Amino acid sequence: MKPEPDLPQLDNEEILRYSRHLILPEVGVEGQRRLKAARVLVVGAGGLGSPAALYLAAAGVGTLGLVDCDVVEQTNLQRQVLHGTGSVGRSKLASAAARLSDLNPHVQVERFETRLSSHNALDVLRGFQVVVDGSDNFPTRYLVNDACVLLGIPDAYGAIFRFSGQASVFASGGGPCYRCLFRDPPPPGLIPSCDEAGVLGVLPGVIGSIQALEAIKLVLGAGDTLAGRLLLFEALKSEFRELRLRRDPECPVCGENPTVRELIDYDAFCGVTAQPCPATDGMEVSVLDVAQAQAAGTAGSVLVDVRQPVEWDICHIEGSQLIPLDQLPARIGELDPGAEIVTVCRTGVRSLRAVETLREAGFLRARSMRGGLHAWSDEVDHSMPKY
Repeated sequence: MKPEPDLPQLDNEEILRYSRHLILPEVGVEGQRRLKAARVLVVGAGGLGSPAALYLAAAGVGTLGLVDCDVVEQTNLQRQVLHGTGSVGRSKLASAAARLSDLNPHVQVERFETRLSSHNALDVLRGFQVVVDGSDNFPTRYLVNDACVLLGIPDAYGAIFRFSGQASVFASGGGPCYRCLFRDPPPPGLIPSCDEAGVLGVLPGVIGSIQALEAIKLVLGAGDTLAGRLLLFEALKSEFRELRLRRDPECPVCGENPTVRELIDYDAFCGVTAQPCPATDGMEVSVLDVAQAQAAGTAGSVLVDVRQPVEWDICHIEGSQLIPLDQLPARIGELDPGAEIVTVCRTGVRSLRAVETLREAGFLRARSMRGGLHAWSDEVDHSMPKY
């Protein structure tokens, strides 16, 4: 490793703290000084960002940027190990900064308590050496990728779903970017979120740690990074696989003749732009109206729960019928087209999709229970657990 005299020196406490690094020839004193001088940005202080930020701070990255605008919720604690029970209701950045400062007071934490957007991304990312993308949605992944390409910053990418994870390094050393792998986003709603599909709590620990590892190697200039490779992990099989990636010369961002030269509207690009949707008019019913109909024993009214059986086992409304959303087209014959059908799910998203399916099949009186079982717990039955 070539000496760099302008790097910050290590004091005696830091030499003791990082001693297991210093005796590694691939790191040594020079490498640890590089880490101390480094600026790494972590997008998201959630499942992936938690282990990534913890290990980057422990490793001695001098300046750690964090981007997030959420608060800690109890459902986060199963996997977001930056936060504890006492932080529920607190902003994730305040919780994360306190934990990281306790872990390593030598690390400066820069907080960006905002939603990353095309309006602020370049300003937020500029000046960092590496970006660790711990986001959990497609618009932010495309945004981070494009901003990294435009700024020339490597993107340590990771993603998780149920029991599967993947990691790579994009926009590094002339290698491919995220768009070379995924030119177009999937249709909205095709891939459920962790809220809907679930995720094994330890999985983001595996993938987030790999992202931290890649960021550290990029700072050190040591080893072979995942640039040009996509690492796939299947937790239930404890199996790693690898796919080779190549830069697409036709890529609209990093190709030979790029057409994306500035950041765009990524919500619109991914088809999730928030806007008033008159199509939902008349398609929903309140939980109080459903409760009143239940109490009155309204004839011809059917409550159809469209969640998965494992969710049904957690809680359900007495008297409802379970038909999971993915089984609804095949089992639609079990329902009476003349009945007043109310679909139910956890928060009211899947139940609306079920109503669309039912109405296309001629069930014109089908409606979705607005707010789902969360609203039922808040307004009707406080004993019903939330998950």
